[in-house]
Amino acid sequence: MPELSVVIVASDSEQRAVLQVLVDGTSVARAVHTCPSYPVAATDPVVRRIQTANPEVILVDIPADTGALALRAIELLHQELPDSALFAIGSMSQAQVIVNAMRSGAREFIERPTTTTDLLEAFVRLATAQRKVHREGARGKVFTIVNAKGGSGATTIAVNLALALQSAHGNVALVDIAQLGHAALHMNLKPLFSVADAIRNLHRLDSSLLESFMTRHSGGLQLLAGANTPVGLEPSTAEFARLFDMLMSHFRYVVVDASSRMDGTTRLVSNLSETVLLVTHADVASLWSAARVQQYLGETGGRERVQLVLNRFRKIPGFSEADAEAAAGVKLLWKIPNQYFAVSTAIDRGIPLMQQNHTDIARSFTGLAARLTENDADVKRTAWSLFKTV
Repeated sequence: MPELSVVIVASDSEQRAVLQVLVDGTSVARAVHTCPSYPVAATDPVVRRIQTANPEVILVDIPADTGALALRAIELLHQELPDSALFAIGSMSQAQVIVNAMRSGAREFIERPTTTTDLLEAFVRLATAQRKVHREGARGKVFTIVNAKGGSGATTIAVNLALALQSAHGNVALVDIAQLGHAALHMNLKPLFSVADAIRNLHRLDSSLLESFMTRHSGGLQLLAGANTPVGLEPSTAEFARLFDMLMSHFRYVVVDASSRMDGTTRLVSNLSETVLLVTHADVASLWSAARVQQYLGETGGRERVQLVLNRFRKIPGFSEADAEAAAGVKLLWKIPNQYFAVSTAIDRGIPLMQQNHTDIARSFTGLAARLTENDADVKRTAWSLFKTV
C-alpha cells in the first residue's frame, strides 16, 4: 500500500482528475481526498475535511484567474495543518506568484502542467530534506547581505556570518549571487561549479546534484559560488526562485551574498529572506545610499525584513546610533567593530576572520549569528519519512 497520503485542492475538475492520476502513478503516494474549492477561513468545512484525511502532503493548484484565493488557501492550510507539507502547482513564468506561495508556506513549487516524474521527484526531495534538516521538517531560513554602496563589506560579513552559523548549527549554505563573485576568494577556495551551473540543470536538480555543484570549506560550510567572469545573460527570477526553493528545503540556513547587485533577483531573494542585512558605514554618503537601497528593496514588499548593520564601526562624537537609523530609515541590528588591518589581511590570505576566533571581530560575527537565530530553538516539528516502516 502506498506510503504517502495526499490531498488535492483544485477548483478545476479536469485539473483535479489529472493530479489524482499523476499522484497515484508515482507508486509512492495515494490521493486520499480532493477538494473542489479553496478554504477561506479556519472554520471552513474544507479545512475540517482535510484535517480528517490527515494528509502528509497537500497539493494546491494555483490557476491564473484565481491565484489570490489559492495563495490564501496555502497560508491558511499551513497554519491549520502544520505537519502537512504543502506543494504549490502553477506557472513557473510568474516569479512573484512563486515567491508568495513559498512565503505562505509552500515547500515546493511545481510546474503546471505537471508530470508524474515532477511529483515523484518532489516527494523524494521532501523525504530527503526531512531526514537531513536537523530541525525536522522546518524550511531553512535565508539571510541576505546587501551593500549600501560598493565596498561596504557585504562579502566579508556574508562569509563570516555563514561560518559562524555553520560552527553553531551546521548544515549551512553560502550562495554568492554577486554579478562578479568574491566569496570563494575570501575562503581560498577554487570552485569547479557556480550558481550558473545549478540554474542550467534545474530540470534535473535534486539534493545530490545540488551538493555536487557546491564547494565545501574545511569547516563544513557549503559554497555555491558566484560567477568568475561577468555574465551577459542573467537567469530569470523564476529560475532563481526554483533554485532557492531547493536550497531552503536542503539547508538549515542559507546565507546570500548579494554584494552591490540591485535587480529583480536581489529583490526576489530579499522577499524570500527571513532578514536582509543592509551593510553600511557611518558616513553621510553610505547612509544616504542605504536609505535608497532599502526603499528599492521595499517596493515589492517586506521592508520590515531589512535591518541595518554598521560595519567598521567606531564612535563618532555627536553622532549616535539613532542618527544612523534616522538617516538610513532602517532599524539598526548590529555593529561590526573597525579592525581594518585584520579584515584586509584575512581577505588577502583567504583565511576568514572566523578561523581566527580569538579576535574581537570574530566574536562579533558569532554574536550576530546568535542574534539572528535566537528564537529558532522554539520551533519544533515532527518528522516523517517517505520510507517509514509500519
